[in-house]
Amino acid sequence: QVFTDSKRRPSYFTEKSNESAVKYINRKFPNIDIRGGSQHLSSIQKQKSAVLEGLQSYYESFIDVMEFRDNVYELLNTIDACQCFFDIAVNFDLTKNYLDLIVTYASVFYMLSRIDDKKAIVGLYNCAYEFSNGNSDPSFPRLGQMFIEYDHPWKKLSEEFGPHTKSVTGALLSLRMLYPRRNLSADQWRSAQLLSLLASPAAMLSPTCCDTMACEYLSTEVMERWILIGFLLCHSSLNTNADSQNLWKTALRSGLYLTVIRDEVLNIHKLSEDFFDGLKGYSKRIPDIKECKDYVITNCGALRREKRNFLRNALKELTKVLEDEPALLGPKALYVFMALSFSRDEVLWLVRHAENIPKTKTPEDYADSTKHVLHFYKKVCGFASFSIFSFQGMYVCPEEESVLMSSFVSTLSTQCFCLLQAYTSTGKAPLALKDYPDLAKVMNMAQFHTRMMDSVNELLCETADLSILCFHARVFEKLFSQSSEDVSMQRYLTAFPVICSHFSQCLHPLCPEETEEIENQSLKLCVSFLEEISRQTCTVVLEICAEQCNLHEKLLPKHSAETISTARNKKLKKSLPKKGDVPKEKPGTESLRKDRAIVTNLDKMHQALTELCASYSICADFTVFKHIIVPAEFLLSQLEIRLNKVIVQMANYNQSTHEIARPSDLLAGIQAYVTSLHSLSCYINIDVTRLVKNVLLQQTQPLDSYGSQTITTLYTNWFLEGLLRQASSALIVHCPTTQCFVNQNTENEQSFHAEEYADICGLRSLAELIGPYGLKFLNENLMWHIISQVGELKKLVSDNMDVLVQMRANFENPDAMSDLQKKLTGCENVLKRMTIIGVILSFRSMVQEALGEVNVSIYCLKDLISPEGDIKVTLSVYEMASAAGLPCEIDPALVSAIANMQTDNSSIEDEFKITCLLLVFIAVSLPTLCLDPNSFYSRAQGGHQNNIHCLATAVNHIAAAMFTVQRKNTRIQLQEFLKVASSILLQLGQNVERMEIKNRDSIYVILHMIVEQSPFLSQDMLETCFPYVLLRNAYREVHKTFIHTMG
Repeated sequence: QVFTDSKRRPSYFTEKSNESAVKYINRKFPNIDIRGGSQHLSSIQKQKSAVLEGLQSYYESFIDVMEFRDNVYELLNTIDACQCFFDIAVNFDLTKNYLDLIVTYASVFYMLSRIDDKKAIVGLYNCAYEFSNGNSDPSFPRLGQMFIEYDHPWKKLSEEFGPHTKSVTGALLSLRMLYPRRNLSADQWRSAQLLSLLASPAAMLSPTCCDTMACEYLSTEVMERWILIGFLLCHSSLNTNADSQNLWKTALRSGLYLTVIRDEVLNIHKLSEDFFDGLKGYSKRIPDIKECKDYVITNCGALRREKRNFLRNALKELTKVLEDEPALLGPKALYVFMALSFSRDEVLWLVRHAENIPKTKTPEDYADSTKHVLHFYKKVCGFASFSIFSFQGMYVCPEEESVLMSSFVSTLSTQCFCLLQAYTSTGKAPLALKDYPDLAKVMNMAQFHTRMMDSVNELLCETADLSILCFHARVFEKLFSQSSEDVSMQRYLTAFPVICSHFSQCLHPLCPEETEEIENQSLKLCVSFLEEISRQTCTVVLEICAEQCNLHEKLLPKHSAETISTARNKKLKKSLPKKGDVPKEKPGTESLRKDRAIVTNLDKMHQALTELCASYSICADFTVFKHIIVPAEFLLSQLEIRLNKVIVQMANYNQSTHEIARPSDLLAGIQAYVTSLHSLSCYINIDVTRLVKNVLLQQTQPLDSYGSQTITTLYTNWFLEGLLRQASSALIVHCPTTQCFVNQNTENEQSFHAEEYADICGLRSLAELIGPYGLKFLNENLMWHIISQVGELKKLVSDNMDVLVQMRANFENPDAMSDLQKKLTGCENVLKRMTIIGVILSFRSMVQEALGEVNVSIYCLKDLISPEGDIKVTLSVYEMASAAGLPCEIDPALVSAIANMQTDNSSIEDEFKITCLLLVFIAVSLPTLCLDPNSFYSRAQGGHQNNIHCLATAVNHIAAAMFTVQRKNTRIQLQEFLKVASSILLQLGQNVERMEIKNRDSIYVILHMIVEQSPFLSQDMLETCFPYVLLRNAYREVHKTFIHTMG
């Protein structure tokens, strides 16, 4: 396999410089003259050390094969000299090991003949060895001769086994009763009620015993390999012995292919026909072979299919009985291993024929979603009942046999029994085991029960090992695909990844280089199976959740209006709907059914979920090459990925049209999903709460754990680009009375209703969805927009620096202020930018309030902090309070954002001066608001039509944050702002005929709002500089206007 893989093939066979050497060695092998071929072998001489090192393990492997042959020669000759007796029913272990040895020996040399590069490997190594040491490797001549002899392996092997024909034939003929009994049809099995514990209720508690315990679970595949390969090597009895011929024909009718090792198979009919065609006197066997081949092609597929169907039902019954009565596992343990062995034989037959399907009218016989039997393992317990017999008193036992017998009885050792069989099966043994069949029967039974106590895992491996599937990955994956499509098979799907835990049994200490490759193959298959099972389960779970979400959506309050209207019209006896109109179904009608036999789509999904979740109960965890695999974790991981995607899809965000689902609707949908997900714990033991917490926590971050956008990012983008951008243009108005944003009445209809998203309910839902972490991300983006506006405001202040300084000094001189006002530029720009900041901060305040309402917060710590204390301590406490949704006198996020602004290395005093002048700029610009007709104050909304009432929020927050960064007293500076603003607004009252007085009262209200919302200003401060009577009159006027408008 290494040399057939171009990636693993040694470089000496792929380099162009060595092509001449390889061709020369193959042509001259085994008589390679390094002197005569020096021109061809010069490249090998240059890299002799590398060749020796690279090919040493391969060369030594061939030497191991040669030594194996020598040892087998010696052993077979010793067995013949001792005239050993072989009978599978009497000395089972000895006979089994003998036949295994023969088949293994033949398989080794058949595989040796399949290695195309063996001559090049050995020749290259020997040339490099001779270049290094001056002489040929001592083993090379014998290796070369062995390669030549076994170019035609079966002919050479049959010649070698000629002297051993008597022993081999005798061992094979001992199967003439066992193999036909085991190779029955499904109808015969059914008639005999094979594997049924319910067939004889009276004998249900009696231990299952027979004369040949180990033979009952001996693999038929193994027996077929013994028979077919054994009679190829020792074929003379096929012409002389009818029993041999009948046994051979029966095995030939069992299938087309025979496993040699792993995925190497023999086309046994073609091989036998070619082999006997070249032998004199065997012409009559050719028609027998063809007849058996035709029988296999015509009938074998259907017969095997029926066997698999029978075993499915038999295994199901056996499992149910043992689940109900576990105590039966002890006395009926033999049934368990028989069932496992029979099932394994059928699975392996299907696997080795699936890739070599013959031309037949019924190819479906070779494509079956075979139910694997590993789920049966959990029923097998480590206990069995058995009796111990004492044989020390047998007077016929010689001394050596007596010692072994005593050892066997005292320790019940399988090894001692094998030695005893060997001693008592020779021709001149004083105690011939064949003369004491009762002794063999008792010993076989005692040995079986001993293995049940001490070596259950070994028995399981012997009867149900499916590690060969590691080398039939394509067939294995195809079987899994077929099973996953069959609903009745889905409860056994976890058996496929569990089979991957068997693959470690393919390893051998003599081939450590295979470990990594087989481990990777095992893990790859295991993970792919579990991911597919999890994907299917996850799909069904989320489909059920989606259906439940749709049903829950019908119960939302927004659908009640139509129902109420219909009921009212019916009560008032208004016009009824026309005959053609289909009445709308009420929520809950889906639960009404007249016949339980009617299966709904939801019923089908629940059935599929039941089947899939049942597969997870087969095995809670298993080990594949020291990796602990937990199938339920794959489901949790898949659910986490899919649920994240589903939540984002439920948001329905469209970036081009700025459409998105209402937070309250999304929250209701997620709650419906979570409720349905919790029902999953009724099917399978998984931590749904942990899953939901992980998913929802990821949705509070800008990106989830897989780098995809979350609802936090989507809603942040939507509120910034959709709602707040339109609010900045006064297309959407902040409404303090109802604590929401509402659409303006304009000619162009808006694509959404702001009050459905930015009301108390919507923002509470948003706070629940994205939590403190998500709102922190939203706030960071809000702060970025605010800081960009603050930067522009500073530029405007710098442009009007001289004028503002003079206005700050002369704000009480009306004439001077009038002249300076004409020199001032950008008043509308300043107010526009401050209004934008105010809108953003008003939205942020609403979000913070919603967060505080959905979170259980601790107020006492914040209440103990005063802004006049240590500012670092104050800000740290405010930061925690703000994260919990508590209102703070100073906004810590805004302070942090302003502190991080680029100041072009300006000093704190310069920044302080700019901040003071900014407040002056805002104060002196307030009269310009009167010119805007939308500056009208609406009592219904509690604010102005152009959002200028948000100036109060902007002034208070910006001043507090900037003066905190500059370590100045906010209260004193705001008092100065109040004086300047009051003075400027009082001058409006003197201009009776000017346009500024149109919305004068509405602007007076803004001044009152600034004081009312500020933690640093009071009404007393306001009254010292602005008469209260003006405020009272202003409120009366705006309210009077409201009444006139409504009336």
